[in-house]
Parts: sequence; C-alpha cells; structure tokens
Amino acid sequence: MSNAIANGVAGAGAGIIAQILTYPLQTVNTRQQTERIAKSKPKPPAAPAGTLLQILHVVRTEGWGGLYSGLKPSLFGTAASQGIYYYFYQLFKNKVEAIASTRKHKGRGDGTVGIFSWLLVAALAGSLNVLLTNPIWVLVTRMQTHTQAERKIMESKKESLLKEASENSLIASRLQDKLAELDSTKPHPYGTIHAAREVYTEAGISGFWKGIIPTLIMVCNPSIQFMIYESSLKRMKEKRGANNKHGLKNVSALEVFLLGALAKLGATVTTYPLLVVKSRLQAKQEIGGNVSLRYSGTLDAIMKMIRYEGLPGFYKGMSTKIVQSVFAASVLFMVKEELVKAYMFLIDKIWKVPSNVINHV
Repeated sequence: MSNAIANGVAGAGAGIIAQILTYPLQTVNTRQQTERIAKSKPKPPAAPAGTLLQILHVVRTEGWGGLYSGLKPSLFGTAASQGIYYYFYQLFKNKVEAIASTRKHKGRGDGTVGIFSWLLVAALAGSLNVLLTNPIWVLVTRMQTHTQAERKIMESKKESLLKEASENSLIASRLQDKLAELDSTKPHPYGTIHAAREVYTEAGISGFWKGIIPTLIMVCNPSIQFMIYESSLKRMKEKRGANNKHGLKNVSALEVFLLGALAKLGATVTTYPLLVVKSRLQAKQEIGGNVSLRYSGTLDAIMKMIRYEGLPGFYKGMSTKIVQSVFAASVLFMVKEELVKAYMFLIDKIWKVPSNVINHV
C-alpha cells in the first residue's frame, strides 16, 4: 500500500470520528446559515439565540434525532471526501517533493517545497474532491434543514389563512380550527431517497451540483488551511532538528491538534461567506418563504443577500462554525496522523519479519 493510499484511508477514518463528534454543531450551523430573514423584517421568536440554546431547542422540539438528521449520508460523504482529498493530496505532495528534490540535485533550490506549491497541491486535491462528492453534501444540507423548511412553509400557510380570514367572515369563523390543525402537523419523515427525489424533481441531475461554483471557490479554504498547517509543522520540525523518514515522531498528538486548530481557524474566517452562499443554494428554496430570498444561482444569491440582508447575512452562524470546524479539523489531523504512524509502524514490523525468519533458517 502506497503512502497516498495510507493517508487516504487514515483521512477517511479520522474524518468519520470528527464528524460524529461535531455533527450536532454542524446541523445547527447549517440551519443558522440558511435562515433567510430580510433586514426589514423582525426575527421570528421560534429561533432562540445562542448555539447551546438552539441545540436544546432542537432536542426539545425534534428529539435527539433532529441533531443527527442526515448523519448517514454525511458519514459516507465524509469518508469519501476525506479519503479522496487525502489520497490526491498525498499523491500530488509526493510529486512536488520529488520535483523539489530533483531541482536541488541540479543545483536549483534547497529541496524544500514552497508555499505556492502547497497551495496548488491542496487546490488540485480539493477540486477533484468537490466535483466527485458535491451530490452527497446537497442531500446532507437538505436533510439538515428539512424541519426548518417545513416550519417556514407552515408559517407561510398561517399568514395566508390570517389574510384570507380578514377578508372573508366564513373563513374567520373556522380560523382557530385551521390554525390548530397546522400547529399539530409534524414534518413528514425525510430520508436520503426522499431528499434525492426532491432534488431531482426540482432541478434534474444538475440539482445535485447546486452550489458547485462557491464550493469550488472554497477550495481555497483547505488550501489556506494546509498552507498554514504545513508551514507551521515545517517550522516546528526545523526548530527541533527533526530528520526522520516517518515525519512526525518528534511532534506530539497535542501539538498536531493545536496546529490543526490554528490552520482551520484562519481558513474558516477567510472563506465563511462562501460557505453561507453554498448552503443557501443547496437548501430547499421554499425555506425563504419569499421570492426575494430565493436564489437562481451564485451571483443571484450574493446580490439578494447584500440587498435584503446586508453584509451580516454572510456571517450568520460563524461563531458556531468556528467552534465546530476548528474542533473537527483538530481531531481529524490528530487522529489521521496517529493512524498514519500506526500504519508505518506495522509496515516496519512486516518488513522485519522475513529477515528474522531467514536468519533462523
């Protein structure tokens, strides 16, 4: 097994662990991002302020399952995404390191990989990952925001009833019964197949690649993340005079955790507005309840968000995302590097066995 495959498998495993640990935060954050309220309209009382209060609100109104809506496709998506990303990242990383080494032998350069090369490696790996896994994340976003969308639809129906009741006395006499009926209606079960059918019905096959433009632009997020991470790791190793073929024996798991947190923090703050636009495009469009808050594409979403919500609309839920993504990235980096170390250790043991057997014969 090559080190690219080893990193791919380790990345997939670490990604699953990080996803399970932080998924409730991710669910709440996606709902925060897709909450579309024009700056002229008052905020609805149904959505409590604060991440912890929102988590408790979801548990109280939807049960624990509400926090884990879409978890199955998300875990599959995480495994596929991290596996694909780390496989190609390591593959391209090996190539640029080989090129740098060749240049050194020819008297050009010192054999180290520059920051631009790290950015290019991360961007190429990220672009391939996005193109292959975007349909999964469209479904996950739909499932995470399904209850929120249903609530918006119910609110719209209530507004219509109240408007009709003010114009028709017959409807007004039955208003309370109709409102009570709407209040008692619970969101229907919403699984992966249902979400896939809904996306296909709305937009056909192209619907599974909604948000692809901001997502591709967001490739700079892991690029920035890995640039900070690799540069920081390189400086740390150089400072300690690290020089071993397995790379991380002189860097502890806690240090990798902290480096991962620092890298993800910088990347998240820089690219968060694009993440909000992507979530808006992938969520069910009826969630806005108003044509002015529904989007036909990336540019349309950006223009309408600026016009109707102002710049704060691009940063909805950022504090939640910072906590979730930084913790997830830190866990991912730490677990992934430990899995790679375990793999290298096992490979060393396996390679030593034949020589020992030969000596005993």
